[in-house]
Amino acid sequence: MIVQLKGLKVSKNITLEFMDEIKIDYIFYGITQDAETEDYMMVLNDKCKVCKVKCYAIHFQQNFENWTSGNNKIDIFIQGSQLSAHYDVTIALEWIPYDKFYDVKCIANGSYRANWIDEKILSYWDVKNQNWKKGVQNPFVTLKRLNNPENIALELTNEINKSYGITQNPETKDYMMVLSDECKKCNIICYAIHFQQNFGNWTSGNNDIDKFIQSSQLSVHNNANKALEWIPYERFINIEYVAKGGFSKVYKANWLDGNINYWDNEIRHWKRGNQYMVVVLKSLNNSKNVTPEFINEIMLHNKVDDSYFIIKFYGITQDPETKNYMMVLDYANGGSLRNYLNTNYDELNWKIKINYLYNIASALESIHRNELIHRDLHIGNILKNNDVTLITDMGLCKPADYNSSKSTKNNVYGVLPYISPEILRGQNYTKAADIYSFGIIMYEIISGLPPYHDTNHDNSLAIKICQGLRPMFKIKVPKLVLYLIKGCLDANSLNRPTAIEIRNKLWKLKLQREIKEEINDNLPISNIPLISSSYKTHSEAIYISRLLEFNNLPEPKNSDDYYEYDDNIISTKFSESLQIDISQLNINEDGKLESLQIDISQLNINEDGNKIKSN
Repeated sequence: MIVQLKGLKVSKNITLEFMDEIKIDYIFYGITQDAETEDYMMVLNDKCKVCKVKCYAIHFQQNFENWTSGNNKIDIFIQGSQLSAHYDVTIALEWIPYDKFYDVKCIANGSYRANWIDEKILSYWDVKNQNWKKGVQNPFVTLKRLNNPENIALELTNEINKSYGITQNPETKDYMMVLSDECKKCNIICYAIHFQQNFGNWTSGNNDIDKFIQSSQLSVHNNANKALEWIPYERFINIEYVAKGGFSKVYKANWLDGNINYWDNEIRHWKRGNQYMVVVLKSLNNSKNVTPEFINEIMLHNKVDDSYFIIKFYGITQDPETKNYMMVLDYANGGSLRNYLNTNYDELNWKIKINYLYNIASALESIHRNELIHRDLHIGNILKNNDVTLITDMGLCKPADYNSSKSTKNNVYGVLPYISPEILRGQNYTKAADIYSFGIIMYEIISGLPPYHDTNHDNSLAIKICQGLRPMFKIKVPKLVLYLIKGCLDANSLNRPTAIEIRNKLWKLKLQREIKEEINDNLPISNIPLISSSYKTHSEAIYISRLLEFNNLPEPKNSDDYYEYDDNIISTKFSESLQIDISQLNINEDGKLESLQIDISQLNINEDGNKIKSN
C-alpha cells in the first residue's frame, strides 16, 4: 500500500505535532525513523479520514511547506480555510504573493484596485496535470488593508465581497485582503459592490454618519432605491425656509440630480430620475455635535422601507454655514395634516377621515412589525401628500446632541397631549405608547380640533391626564369609532389594541354599511363651522416636541364610567370635576400640593380627582 511519511520536526513535541496531524484528518498508522538522518516520521494514509479519498483538503495540505505569509497566525488561518475545503474549493483562501498584481491604483484610504496575473481557483483538481484547474485570466480585484491580523475571521466575515486570499505590500508591510468584485450574498457584482467601490470618494466629515450611510448602501443588493446617500449641499437650489419643529428647522429645495434608480453598465455610473425634484431638508439642531446614539435613531427611519405611508428618506447633507446635518426627505405637497385640517376640515367627509386614519395605522403597523417604536407620534409628524397621509420623523423626538447618560428618568421629549400617562410618569416607551398617541390623532382628525387646545400644557394637564382626563368631542361620533378611540386611550397600556388590530378595524369601517347608517344620524357636515375659525388656541398650548419634566404624577387610571359612557370619549361630569383653576393651588417644584387657597368642600372632589356626590 502507498503511504505518506511525514517528518516530525521536533521529536520532543511529538504529542503536539501528532494532534496537529489529527486535525488535518489523516489516517494515522504509526511512527518510523529514517536510518540515515535519524529523523522520526509519522506514517500517514494519503487519503482524508473524512472523505476516504484524496480530497481538496489533502492537495492543499501537501503544499503547506511551499509558502508562508511570514505571520504564523495568518498562515494558520489560511491553512484552516484550505483544510475545511473537502469538496468545495471556493471556501479556501490562498497566500498570494504581491508581485502577482499589477496596475495597482488607490481607490480609497487603505483600498486599491488591481489586476491579478494568475487565474483564480475555480472548482476542481486536475488529476492529469496534478494541479488546480483555474480560469478567468487577469481578473480585477480589490486589495484592502487588513486592520487587525489578530482577528482575521471577523474582518472577513464583515466584508461584503468574496475573498480570494491574503497578500502583503512589501513596501508598507501591510497585510491585505484580496477581494473579488462580487458580493458574497448575491454571487454577482450587485448594487452594494458599486456603492462600496465609491466609499473613498466622499465623506460627511463625521465617522458615525459615514458608517450609517455606508451600512445602508451595503445592505442593498438588487434595489438601489433603498440606499441612502451623502449629498453635497451644492446639489440643492431654490432653498426656502418652511417651518420650525421641536428640534429642527424645515426647508424646501430642488435636488439637481434626483434620486438613484439603477446602475448603468454602459456609462459605468448611477442612472437617476426626477432631476430637479422637490425635497425637504430637515436641519437637525446641534447636529454638528451629533451623537452616535442619535445616529441610531435616524437609522430607524431607514429600516422601515416596506410601507407606502412612511415618508421617503433619501440621504443626508450638511448646511455649510451652521454645520448642522440635514435629512433629505420626500416632499409632501399638502404639508402637515394639522395645517390641512385648519383650512380644509369642512370639506372632509367620513370616508376621507377613515381613509386618512387607515393610512396612518398601516404605517404604524409596519413600524411595529419591524420591532420599532415611533416615540413621537403626533399630528405635526403626519404629512399629507395628495390623497394619502404619511408618517415622518421616526424616533427623532430628541435633540441631535442628546446623551442618555446625562438624562434623568423623568425627562420626557414630545408633545404633551399625545404622550401616554405611563410615559409621563417616566416609564420606557413601548408600542402601546404609540397606540395612545394614535388614539389622540384619531380624535383630532375626526373632531378637527387640536387636543386640549384651550388649556395650558403644563404640570396640571399632565396630572389630569393621569387621573383620566381625555379630550371631548363636540360632534356626534359613530360608536364603532368611539370605542376604538377609547381602547387606544385606555390608561392601562395592556388594554390597548395593537396596530394591526386598529388597521384591520379601520379597513372594515371603510367597507361596512353599519357606520354609514350611524353617520347618517350625525350632524350634517355643513352645520359644522370652519374649524380654523371656530377655536382659539391657548397661549401656553404647545404642539412641538420639547423637554418635559414631571414629578410625582398620580397612577394612571380611567374615569369610573369610562366604558359605560358611550356618547363621548369621556363623560362631561368627569371632565368638569377636573376643571380646577390651577393658579389657586400652591404646588412645589416636585409637583406636590402644598396648600389650598380655595374651599375644596365646594368642589366635592375625592383624592383621585373624581367628583363625588354631595350630602
